[in-house]
Amino acid sequence: MLTRRSMMLASIAAGVIMNDRNVYAKAAQPSTPVNFDVPAGACDCHTHIHGDPQKFPFFTGRVYTPEPASPEEMSALHKALGIERVVIVTPSVYGTDNSATRFGMMARGGTARGVAVIDDKTAESDLDAMQKDGFRGIRLNLATGGINDPNVARARLTTGIDRVKARGWHVQVYTNLPLIPAVKDLVAASPVPVVFDHFGGAQAALGVEQPGFADLVELVKSGKAYVKISGAYRASKLAPDYQDAVPLAKALIAANPDRIVWGTDWPHPDTVVPPGKQVTDVIPLYQIDDGRLLNQLAVWAPDAATRKKILVDNPARLYGFTS
Repeated sequence: MLTRRSMMLASIAAGVIMNDRNVYAKAAQPSTPVNFDVPAGACDCHTHIHGDPQKFPFFTGRVYTPEPASPEEMSALHKALGIERVVIVTPSVYGTDNSATRFGMMARGGTARGVAVIDDKTAESDLDAMQKDGFRGIRLNLATGGINDPNVARARLTTGIDRVKARGWHVQVYTNLPLIPAVKDLVAASPVPVVFDHFGGAQAALGVEQPGFADLVELVKSGKAYVKISGAYRASKLAPDYQDAVPLAKALIAANPDRIVWGTDWPHPDTVVPPGKQVTDVIPLYQIDDGRLLNQLAVWAPDAATRKKILVDNPARLYGFTS
């Protein structure tokens, strides 16, 4: 079976130079039908838009360069999955430029919310404008930047909470699980919700006993943190069903189903630059079957009422959707 990588290698071996637009495939679309009734108002709580680089240039300090992924492709994805609402998160490749995220939100209208990336140069007037556009939180991306220093993590989380507390926004954190014990007290005391991406950075192969997971479960159980059971392929290497992620998902849901949300992580960027490649080289997107990925939610949460909380009720509360 031909894959994008085998096609690319074949073209290189043949001495053929091809334009990236022709070599690389488009962002993934689901090939497996959803096998349960998706409730009305369901939300995909973790997606990204990668706009045309000519219109939405990437941040010069980025650590990878993804393929484009358009609002039209995202809409096709959600139509196939039966999902009405979406949360678009500014990816690290744009730094603090939230234009591509806003572009995606405008394409979806009232069914979209945004999570921005800001810094100390972001003015309050900018946050005012973001709020009008539908942004409801900020993201601290510690993992992609390789931040493992607890002191740095604590400082950034404290600053983030201070910036958004008057607005009632939330702070979304992408981190490695071992850092969670170091910020646990700040999360517990936070006046705004704190949301951990992608299973809190847990690694499925290490199971529920891995360091930091009990702290994450405790924060969820107490209602002090939300967790996105998103991007299972980042937690597990056992594609396509990620069986070793089942205990993690079930433990988090059992701890407090009112603090769990779900997301695809579409368009599934590969954030690791392969050996011999440069940061500016375009890295193909992962081709994840999001229909099959969504079907795992019925394994993690067999009860339809619990799935409604995860897909509808919790996102509505966290992101300010109205019925």
